[in-house]
Amino acid sequence: MASVNKVIIVGNVGRDPETRYMPSGDAVTNISVATSDRYKDKQTNEMKETTEWHRVAFFGKLAEIAGQYLKKGSQVYVEGRLRTRKWTDASGQEKYSTEIVAETMQMLGGKPVGGSEGGGEGYSRAKSTEQSAPAASSSAASLGAMDDDIPF
Repeated sequence: MASVNKVIIVGNVGRDPETRYMPSGDAVTNISVATSDRYKDKQTNEMKETTEWHRVAFFGKLAEIAGQYLKKGSQVYVEGRLRTRKWTDASGQEKYSTEIVAETMQMLGGKPVGGSEGGGEGYSRAKSTEQSAPAASSSAASLGAMDDDIPF
């Protein structure tokens, strides 16, 4: 039986990205993204809001782009897959951490704080020799680079 491991979130970056480099030279960027859900409490008739925090990891060229353009408070669309890691801490207890390994990222909203351009551009992990492609571009060359990753 086939299985699917696909996550799509739209939320706000909780703190500035942290970018590190592996011994191979590949970039790894980590962010936390908050998603909120609003609902009406049936007993009190009050509007309530719950917030979930998601760990997101970017790799390679996508990590460099995320580290350069995302800032605390930026709104972002992330598409990827879940990965759970297990390790043993110093006291011998087993710990688990679940994160989203990003495959596509789209910066939403206007200009990020700091005046850098880049709001509204989308980037994906490359399937060809091209490392990143603006998903929001209208040029025919960019459309060919997107392959069949159109989400609709």
